[in-house]
Amino acid sequence: MKKRCINRKQYGMTLIEIMVAMVLGMFLLGGIMQIFLASKQTYRMQENLSRMQENGRFAMGFLTKDIRMADYMGCLRSGLGNMTNKLDSTDAAYDATLHSFTGTNGIGGTNGAAGANLALDSPDTIILKGAYDVGISVVEPYMVNTAANIKVSTSDGLALFDIVLVSDCASSDVFEITTDPTTGAGAEVVVHNGGNVVEGPGNSDQLLSKTYKGDASIFKFQTYLYTVQNNALTKQDLAGTNELVEGIENMQILYGSDTDGDSTADHYVTANLVPDMSQVVSIRVSLLVVSTDDSLTSEPRAFTYNGVTTTPADNRLRRVFSSTIAIRNRLP
Repeated sequence: MKKRCINRKQYGMTLIEIMVAMVLGMFLLGGIMQIFLASKQTYRMQENLSRMQENGRFAMGFLTKDIRMADYMGCLRSGLGNMTNKLDSTDAAYDATLHSFTGTNGIGGTNGAAGANLALDSPDTIILKGAYDVGISVVEPYMVNTAANIKVSTSDGLALFDIVLVSDCASSDVFEITTDPTTGAGAEVVVHNGGNVVEGPGNSDQLLSKTYKGDASIFKFQTYLYTVQNNALTKQDLAGTNELVEGIENMQILYGSDTDGDSTADHYVTANLVPDMSQVVSIRVSLLVVSTDDSLTSEPRAFTYNGVTTTPADNRLRRVFSSTIAIRNRLP
């Protein structure tokens, strides 16, 4: 019997075909990776730009609100009448930056240390003081100025150890509340004994500068100290220090001084060059906002700040926010 030869063909891919397929796959994978990386970088760029815009607006919003309302003393105009600070300057808790006050220093600040150029100067600080809450009326019986308490219409919003301002249109006194004002019988009582207290500097004595009557009001008194620390805008008040906004690299401040009495700034200078802070009617704030992420650009991107162009050592984005703010309580 004759055997039949069956021709069996092999099916599949040759080694050359596999190599070609792998090369093509690598090209396709490389293209996909490039698209992915480009999309990711675009996303990072847009996210950081949005965050910088947001940080700059928030930081300028905080500063603008407090600068506009600074130096408010009720109907007592800045520089008029007598302003008496009853806080105890000898107490260990007394901080001259936060607790000192006269009728002329509702606005203050310091000029940051000089850098290699104006753009690299250290951040400035600004201090804003005044009454910030709704006033509470003084009511009868009007206590003599040697008494340690004041009768008020309500104690809503007041608490033990609050630093407050009692003011009429001629005089004002700053003191610390030494007894819980919500415990008085009948009309509420605001007590201002002298001596040490558990929190705060306390009062040097209980004697006020005058007897305040029905034309006087009591306000919560506040001091705000703004500065930049660790690339963040920080705000220190009588209760402590809080970090408000990240991504703030620098803050430079110019003070608009009205030297001829027309309620318009004649020139803008740094804090150390202001001849009289009571003449300051507006403040020019410039913030340098920086991205939180690095490696956003292929090479360092130069920026212009304070009129000086600087090339940084990193690959972050930067943007300048500037605003001139009028101090409403020093204008007609």
